[in-house]
Amino acid sequence: MSLSPRKTIWAPVLVLGGLWGLAEAGLGMYLRQCASTVSGSLMTGAALFFLAAAWALAPGVRTVAAMVAMAASFKLFDALLLGLPVRHGAVANPVFAILMEGAAFFLIASVLRRDLSAKPLGRGLAGGLSALIAVNVFPLVGFATGIAACKVPGTAVPLSLYYAPIAVAFSALTVPAGACLGSKAAAAEVRLAPIGVARLRWAGPAAFLLCLAALTLLRLI
Repeated sequence: MSLSPRKTIWAPVLVLGGLWGLAEAGLGMYLRQCASTVSGSLMTGAALFFLAAAWALAPGVRTVAAMVAMAASFKLFDALLLGLPVRHGAVANPVFAILMEGAAFFLIASVLRRDLSAKPLGRGLAGGLSALIAVNVFPLVGFATGIAACKVPGTAVPLSLYYAPIAVAFSALTVPAGACLGSKAAAAEVRLAPIGVARLRWAGPAAFLLCLAALTLLRLI
């Protein structure tokens, strides 16, 4: 995918980071133990959707790092609301997954040929490869957090590997969709530029804070 120098458009990136964080926390609303069935695989696809959208706006390590930091901060804030310790399996392990998803996406997006990344098929390939790397690295989470990855009941097979085909197939669809959304957001940013840069700068932080407020409200209901 393209790594051409481009000014980072932080307002929509903040919006995407807030939505990703809200999605991560929302999925784990009632999750106090191990992930169930395909939830982790679906979240991998969702994570790569938001990363692809942000990358289309501003490709680069700063964008990926910012997205990962925002999503992880939502997970930690959610733990605070739920009264869970950081070393809880429903907190530390998802944060590790977020880090690995960001790293896997950046690796594939950085090496993918530019002509290939401009096509839906190439973007689908990037999504599938990113998911494949992320789910295969996740079982190492126990070395990072001290909490073993969830396994298929009655077996020693990590859920991330058992449902890897679903994560790969789903991500092959979500990454092209995310890239399309990001491209449209970039075009909208250009069209809205006459309104004033200052106003647009406030839109991103406002949306991010709204996502935090929505998460707080969800926990209070």
